[in-house]
Amino acid sequence: MAELQVRSRSNSVAKFSDEAIAAFQQGLRGRIASPGSEDYEQARTIWNAMIDRKPALTVRCLGAADVVRSVRFARDNDLLIAVRGGGHNIAGNAVCDGGLLIDLSLMKSVWVDTKGRTARVEPGATLSDFDREAQAFGLATPLGINSTTGVAGLTLGGGFGWLSRALGLTIDNLISADVVTANGELVRASEKENADLFWGIRGGGGNFGVVTSFEFKLHAVGPTVLAGLIVHPLDDAKEVMRFHRDFIEKVPDEFVCWFVMRQAPPLPFLPPEWHGKEILALAVCYNGDIAEGERIAKPLREFGRPIADIIGPMPYTAWQTVLDPLLTPGARNYWKSHDFKDTSDGLIEVMMEHARRIPDPQTEIACAQLGGAVTRVPRGATAYNHRDGKYVMNVHGRWADPAKDDACIAWARSLWKACEPFATGSVYVNFMTQEEGDRVRDAYGENFNRLVELKNKYDPTNLFGVNQNIKPTV
Repeated sequence: MAELQVRSRSNSVAKFSDEAIAAFQQGLRGRIASPGSEDYEQARTIWNAMIDRKPALTVRCLGAADVVRSVRFARDNDLLIAVRGGGHNIAGNAVCDGGLLIDLSLMKSVWVDTKGRTARVEPGATLSDFDREAQAFGLATPLGINSTTGVAGLTLGGGFGWLSRALGLTIDNLISADVVTANGELVRASEKENADLFWGIRGGGGNFGVVTSFEFKLHAVGPTVLAGLIVHPLDDAKEVMRFHRDFIEKVPDEFVCWFVMRQAPPLPFLPPEWHGKEILALAVCYNGDIAEGERIAKPLREFGRPIADIIGPMPYTAWQTVLDPLLTPGARNYWKSHDFKDTSDGLIEVMMEHARRIPDPQTEIACAQLGGAVTRVPRGATAYNHRDGKYVMNVHGRWADPAKDDACIAWARSLWKACEPFATGSVYVNFMTQEEGDRVRDAYGENFNRLVELKNKYDPTNLFGVNQNIKPTV
């Protein structure tokens, strides 16, 4: 009789007969994907090509009942489990080696209530799935910047994007969630039901259960926004960033300007002689009256000697996909991250120095701009804690050749270390790599002890441990 061997949480092996697996399958609406099958490879292959893990058992869930059954099966047999939504998590926590993979990527439905301005979203939905449905009615909620990112992982870590200065984090727009807890129960988490759990899932990652449905507030957005890039030579970055620093303090929250230092990709709007050379790119988005946005942006567009300026009206859905060609699946990725309260001269000098020796054309230094509505939510209101940081840096190491791993990782770590004196000490949990478990406390600051208490209540045996883990103490 054939036996399937599945890794347990204690690193021993649980053995299951064909009959036991067949009985497990019989209670599922989805299906079990076997190693070697096409759908198994689809389920285990995630965005970061540095992660190559092979679960022994994969359940491709089609609904909450499948998730409940899978969690109970894992709990009863003490199995190592990973939970996959969109599969974008940089640390690779969407998949495990030898254990049970609960794959939610087929649960992609999005329901929009235009009258109540809410959306109900399943955990396998991507930003593109969400935006496409909501923007059909001129509605949106703050999400990320790469349309293939999963809504679930983005939300559970906090979530921010182009709309966050005006409308807050993704979690600030979360109304409720359906969660399968470690004891295999499906519960509703909201301000009125299981409020402690609702607090924890708003930034605490997948530590407390598997979310099978999210309910979000929607806002009138677009469908046309003023957006685009202003590109400068890196040599001018110090002067441009000084201007940017003063300029951004005077604009309304609806106006956001992120910046990136990298080698110029061969984009059609960039002169060929600049391809491969170091640049500073300012990424602008304004959700409001287009003429007013152009008036606000005018001083920024007129400053310095830009190589290119492609700011103009465009569909919000198009702007949400503008970075997709630079963030396709299948590349090797290694990130490091800091939060900053400002962009001081010293910080800019450090970034410029490292930008001049970027180890691969796909690698970049990106800084998102927050502030505004994000800072107006009290620090203790959600598990996400670091609301005073106005800039979130992603040292985005990205390359194709495994032979470049050491050089690219060393460069990213060097930049991160050099930026440390300018940082707040906190970190965005969604930007942490698999080696940064020691920074989990930094991600949550004074909220950390409360999160441990919550873990003790909802997952005392650490069934949900393949994540940026908050370990129970009971």
